[in-house]
Amino acid sequence: MYSLLRNTRLLLSQGKIFWREVGVGPDLVFLHGSWHDSNQWLPIIENLSKDNHCLAPDLLGFGDSEFPNVHHSIDLAVDCLAEYLDALKLEKVYLVAHSLGAWVAASYALKHLDRVEGLILIAPEGVEVPSTKGRRLWARVLGDPLFLPVWLLRSLFPLARLLGLGKQLKSQLQLRLKMRFSPTANHLLFRRRWAEIQAELLTEHLSYLKVPTLILQGSEDSQIALSMSEAYADLAPMAKLQLIEDSNHNLVEEKPEAIAQYIRDFLGNC
Repeated sequence: MYSLLRNTRLLLSQGKIFWREVGVGPDLVFLHGSWHDSNQWLPIIENLSKDNHCLAPDLLGFGDSEFPNVHHSIDLAVDCLAEYLDALKLEKVYLVAHSLGAWVAASYALKHLDRVEGLILIAPEGVEVPSTKGRRLWARVLGDPLFLPVWLLRSLFPLARLLGLGKQLKSQLQLRLKMRFSPTANHLLFRRRWAEIQAELLTEHLSYLKVPTLILQGSEDSQIALSMSEAYADLAPMAKLQLIEDSNHNLVEEKPEAIAQYIRDFLGNC
């Protein structure tokens, strides 16, 4: 499959977009998660490309797409996605999306419902649940360059283990590193004003998301991630939640064959 994979760039009004493309059949557009790029989807695309036309763009400000000096927002990402699909003359697509990408995908579907055949959302962001604002406030502190340096956080591991907090400290250190190396995701999720983020949340709009939707969620993910997936499933009228056992937030990387099979079954039932 990789010899047939095409890597392409397209200049949009806000910047240059990079994407990977392969296969023939129903149009599946894959939107990566917060701390990833289109590479995230390669094992799943390999599994599906025999019978589907698979496209995996890097969102603007991620991966090999351009990092323009613009104010990033979910609305901007949605507009770029719409322009990208228009340029490729893709009239109606399935959107497969993870985390931040799922927020973009659901927002796009709400604006362009007639152009979406179905949604597969994996551990989606974009709704307000208990602890949403608290998580953001803590992440702003954690991601601040003046916060405790990484080496000092690492030095606290022995004490954290003695107190039974080693796992929690490790996860916070990993998040800090992700925020450092994914500044656009950090900005979109945590660095904007709360009023701006709140205005783009989908909690009050999901009742209008009348398109077949499958929510995939790892059963071992954080409670806030589980709550977000449950909110999508409860509020979107055509949504179904599927918990995948023994999986966490890295569901796409951990279970690519299982995810591909869920996508295949979903396409067969639409």
